[in-house]
Amino acid sequence: MIFFMAMPFITGLMNFIVPLQIGARDVAFPFLNNLSFWMTVAGAALIMSSLFVGEFARTGWLAYPPLSGIDYSPGVGVDYYLWALQIAGVGTTLSGINLLTTIVKMRAPGMSMMKMPIFTWTSLCTNILIVATFPVLTATLALLTLDRYAGTHFFTNDLGGNPMMYVNLIWIWGHPEVYILILPAFNIFSEVVSTFSGKRLFGYASMVYATVVITILSYLVWLHHFFTMGSGASVNAFFGITTMIISIPTGAKIFNWLFTMYQGRIRFELPMMWTVGFMVTFVIGGMTGVMLAIPPADFVLHNSLFLVAHFHNVIIGGVVFGLLAGTVYWFPKAFGFKLDPFWGKISFWCWLVGCYVAFMPLYVLGLMGVTRRLAIIEDSSLQIWFVIAAIGAAIIACGILAFIIQLVVSFIRREELRDTSGDPWNGRTLEWATASPPPHYNFAFTPVVHELDSWYDMKREGGAFPTTGFRPIHMPKNTASGVYISALSVIFGFAMVWYIWWLVALSFVGIIAISIVHTFNYDRDYWIPVDAVEKSEAAIRSLSTRSPS
Repeated sequence: MIFFMAMPFITGLMNFIVPLQIGARDVAFPFLNNLSFWMTVAGAALIMSSLFVGEFARTGWLAYPPLSGIDYSPGVGVDYYLWALQIAGVGTTLSGINLLTTIVKMRAPGMSMMKMPIFTWTSLCTNILIVATFPVLTATLALLTLDRYAGTHFFTNDLGGNPMMYVNLIWIWGHPEVYILILPAFNIFSEVVSTFSGKRLFGYASMVYATVVITILSYLVWLHHFFTMGSGASVNAFFGITTMIISIPTGAKIFNWLFTMYQGRIRFELPMMWTVGFMVTFVIGGMTGVMLAIPPADFVLHNSLFLVAHFHNVIIGGVVFGLLAGTVYWFPKAFGFKLDPFWGKISFWCWLVGCYVAFMPLYVLGLMGVTRRLAIIEDSSLQIWFVIAAIGAAIIACGILAFIIQLVVSFIRREELRDTSGDPWNGRTLEWATASPPPHYNFAFTPVVHELDSWYDMKREGGAFPTTGFRPIHMPKNTASGVYISALSVIFGFAMVWYIWWLVALSFVGIIAISIVHTFNYDRDYWIPVDAVEKSEAAIRSLSTRSPS
């Protein structure tokens, strides 16, 4: 769910929205974009193949040794886990490099860093985290792979190995990963709150600083995931304090959203409903996180269902609610018609009610000492709480079903739901300045940005786009190289899982050969800079009624 639902969903939204928000025609490296997508697909395909051939890992979602070592997991399950995540991790890392370069180098003229839309700011920080932390995951999984395949002893209990080194390394990646997921969701809500309150976002600069502080502090809290593993009081105190500190910029964001809504003309459209539901749910999850940041309390609650409830409280109430809000908000931008509001509201209420019914009982059970990963609970008096949680899970399932129905009904009614204005929500940022759906080149004329809410100001002051002076735009051609590399990566991973060495060698040579061939395909991979039409000064000036500052 983390690697193959939340991460691709977040990355997909950033991939679509960020170039539109910064006035770019495309991402910096179009082929790299293609390859990163298909490598993620390859990792997911390898995971799915374990359902039919062999088995999947039975070691928990982070595969701690020694359980994930060859002695305790001699089957192919852990190998599927390792190679699927390595392949998908390559795609995520490439995507992070691509989006980071796009934001830094391809912003429209006049868009300084402090004039970037707030979603673009969190995308920048998120991709910094991706580029900095995913190589750690790659190296960690590579060392575990060597333990299993080559008989090394990095994470064994003997011959100089240390399983705690794995725990440290995996969480040095793992906790920034939480913020890789939640930071873009935060500022999806920022975009939504600003739009549906009819106001500029309150405290834009403080939002940016809070995002940067969270990005930095996310590197300094990983050890709170194993307070109980003997690090000592001083180490636990340091990481407990940093964990509490990171809640401060997060809380500042909550207040900024509330102040944005204050005295605004709030429209409770579906994206705003997701946002308000998030704010209540996430605050509860955040407060329980501060509880877990206190080492003495964590000694009681660690590995209990309280921890499970906290995690799902923030990931579902934060990340999933944010993704669904972003989907509804930007769906008409991507496809030209809105999603059906009736089924969307049913989905929202099922998700919201289901989350509380499913996870509040787990807080109670955790406080009563019930640990996770138990097949049988001997105390029958606790059974009622599990029944209530199961009912909540069923309600969430109804929310997922309602979302699928919403997509189907919306497609059937797409002409009725179509909005010809191109800006159905009266959005404030630059992505709404193009047609819905946008053309392949995004912008025929490169926009010039004078203020933070450039598009909103342009609409308010009667600014217009030029209607003459268009020039041909060179776009990179389609290529199938990413598909071929992805397919060979699946074969390579499958062959490594099953020790088919001749197929490993053949597929690896194929990956290298296709990569080399593609580097000589200049016509397909060549990218014309986006200033091709910026020399048309009269057309550029007509984008805004104000003179540049």
